[in-house]
This record gives sequence, structure tokens and C-alpha cells, in this order.
Amino acid sequence: MTRVGTDVAVTGMGLVTPAGADEDAFWDGLCAGVSTARRREELAGLPVDFGCAVDGIDLDAAIGGRSVWRMARFVKLALLAARRAVADAGLSPDRWDGDRVGVVLGVGVGGVSALVDNVRRLDGGGAEAVSPLLVPMMMPNAAAGEVAIALRAHGPSLAPATACASGATALALARDLLLDGRCDVVVAGGTDAVLTPLVVSAFAGMGALSRRTGDPAGASRPFAADRDGFVIGEGAGVLVLERAADALARGGRPRALLAGAGSATDAHHPTAPDPSGGGARKAVTAALREAGWRPDQVDHVNAHGTATPLNDAMEAALIAGLFPHRPSVTAPKGVLGHTLAASGAIEAVACVLTLERGAVPPIANLGAAPGEFGLDLVVGEPRAQEVERALSHSFAFGGHNVVLALQRFRADGPPPADRGVLDNA
Repeated sequence: MTRVGTDVAVTGMGLVTPAGADEDAFWDGLCAGVSTARRREELAGLPVDFGCAVDGIDLDAAIGGRSVWRMARFVKLALLAARRAVADAGLSPDRWDGDRVGVVLGVGVGGVSALVDNVRRLDGGGAEAVSPLLVPMMMPNAAAGEVAIALRAHGPSLAPATACASGATALALARDLLLDGRCDVVVAGGTDAVLTPLVVSAFAGMGALSRRTGDPAGASRPFAADRDGFVIGEGAGVLVLERAADALARGGRPRALLAGAGSATDAHHPTAPDPSGGGARKAVTAALREAGWRPDQVDHVNAHGTATPLNDAMEAALIAGLFPHRPSVTAPKGVLGHTLAASGAIEAVACVLTLERGAVPPIANLGAAPGEFGLDLVVGEPRAQEVERALSHSFAFGGHNVVLALQRFRADGPPPADRGVLDNA
């Protein structure tokens, strides 16, 4: 297909996270640099009994209507975030051409709580006890389907599953749909809600989670020398994307540009990253090439930063090698925990807010930047910085690497000096 235009704009954002369910609360939580991890009653007695949950919001009441009875938690999170994103964009299903609206929502697992509940019903009461709603509640594509129903979006509806990169994959696919001329608006992001004994036990059993049960709030420690694993979280992040020219023509407000996206696969191991960082490097290089940026033009990196020993070491070497000019680096998972499929989209929102607000949130639980990495890690308090260009990394189980290139929106376009030829990265 012939690509239509060159600039894709973020025009709306909505999220539901452990740090807050609206943009300002979320930003304040990130800038406070304090972890949201707490012990969870539903995890009591497990080797890891804590996580970062979305609390203080009645999802059923917030969504309203009778359809909530058929939705699993990850779907409710996505639907609420999507509605807020569309409203933030100044759009309405009552006024758009639904045939030109797409939905792309990444999900890692799906409705695992419904599955577990119905396995128990089957064991206790036989086949007749199994709910006829199990399949629509369990299937990972339910989020994309329910959001499309609610928004009357009849364009492509996709549910990419690239583990922890799913939200970023969704945004990359949405960008393609717009540039290929298949959609005029795409509602895209990621969602996951698997704070359950089964999933937490599985992650703990494979050694992926922090075992700091005596200090849950200090457990997620991206890039710290004593990091020992991630803290599981939940949430949803949804962005509305449009071609920038279309958004401006309708009187919309471009909040940032999704200037490029790059993807590559490690093909190394089901869960461990390639220690050489080869796949991640290819994804970064592809994102830079799409955006038309030189490496030295990157001002800021939102790191995947899971606080696992292998990921952080690989990612630190990658950033130091590609960007010797030392852009600022943050890692929101210190505050939010690892929201799995939602993380790439939630962190894309964080990048847009950094571009808009001229500040970089600090990394939680990191008192000082370790000298071993040679990175400009933001610690202690938010750093005032006028960021023009930011990269957001998502590196996932299965070897999926996705990198998003987000650029500050300027109505008069970037300065001429910024239109350089990309050097080899």
C-alpha cells in the first residue's frame, strides 16, 4: 500500500493504573517516585504476596450499563481507558465514520480469573456448572471486541499478544493502519489484570518476581545493584492516534507525534533476553530510521527497566552503547510495577507527558545511579528537561522487542537542523 502522509499524532490518552486513574494523578504518582506495591489479601500465603493493583475505583460503576456482567477485569480496565482517551481527543462515536475507526489492544493473558473459577466449577459441579460466558470473558481479544462495540468502531480490530510488548506492538500496528490509509482514527493500547494466585505463583516459580516480601514498596528496583526481580502490576493504557494533518483539520489537539516504531525478535530463549542485546538494538535502530533521527538526537529514554538482573544489564549496555551522549533515562516500573501487556502503552503516555510538561520522573527505589552502567539515570526527584525526542522500550518474553519514537509536537514543524540523515546506529 502507498503510505498516506508522514506524521501520526497522539490526540487522546486514557489510563487506569496503580498510580492513578486519570492523567494528573498518574503523573503526580510517577513524579513522587514512590512504589505502589502493597501486600494483597488474595495472595496471602504465597511465596510472593504483593503487587501493584488498581484500587479506589469501582469499575462497574465507572463503566455503567448492563454489559459489565460479561466482562473480565482486563476488559473493564481497557474500556474505561478507551472511553477516556476518545473524550480527551475531542472525538465521539456519534460523530465519526465508524468504518474508518480501528481498535488495536494488546493483551498478554486474558481472563485468567474466569478460567480458574470455571475450572473449580467443573471439578465441583460438572459440565453444567461451567458458565456460558467463560469463553467471551477468557479470550484475550475480548478487550478489542468490547471496545469496538462500545465505540461503534467497524474498522480493523486487532489483539496483538507479544507478552510485555503487546501495548507497544498495538501502537506500532495502529501507526501502520493510519499510514497505509486503512483508518482515519485508531484507538490503541494495552491491558492486563492477572494479580491472581495462579499467575503470581507461576511467575514466582520461574524466578521472575522480587522476593522482598518484608518490603513490598522497596521491591521494584530498576537498575539497582541489588535488584532481584519485577513486581507484578495491572492496568490499562489507551491512546488515540490520527494522521496529524487530519487532526489539525478537524480542530483537534496533537499532543505528540508517534514518529516511528521498530520491532525485532531475539530468537534466543522463551523468557531470557539475548544478553548481547542484538534484537533490542535492531528494534531501536528501526525506530530511529522510521523517525528519521540520528542517535545523538534522542533526548530521553523510557527504559523497559523491569528490575530483573538480566533485562536491566542488557538494556543498560544497549543504551550506553547506542547513546554515548547520555540521554536521561527513567523506568516507571519502579512506581507502577510491571503491568505486563499494558506497560508499553502506559509508558507511552508517560513519554507524551514528559514531552508536554518538560520533566522526567525519577526511578523509584534507586538512591543513586550505579556507576557500573554509565547511564544518566534520573533519581531522587523529577528532573526539569525540555525533551524533544524520546524513545520508549518494550522488551518481552518470547524475545519480542518493540521501540516507540515519540516527538514533541510543534505546529510549525521541527527546526530545519533536525531534518538530518540517519547515521548508522
